[in-house]
Amino acid sequence: MGRTSTSSSPTAPSERLLTEPSFEDAQRELEQIVERLEQGKAPLDEAIALWERGEELYRLCVAKLDSAQGRIEELASRVEAAQPTF
Repeated sequence: MGRTSTSSSPTAPSERLLTEPSFEDAQRELEQIVERLEQGKAPLDEAIALWERGEELYRLCVAKLDSAQGRIEELASRVEAAQPTF
């Protein structure tokens, strides 16, 4: 009885935070959550948990998109600065 599956459950959320999903993985999971919520078959507690996870994933996706946009703008300004002027 010393080994139970619940002993690893408390660490699962912190492990999820340590291994941040890629944008594509987060987007895919968010789409699955939206689909599940739209079906309306999730019990209330599960629906709330899904909604909260969806908010986390949404914020993660927005942050990754903002970061990518900033990097693209920086790269574009470098290219522009490197072009010779005539």
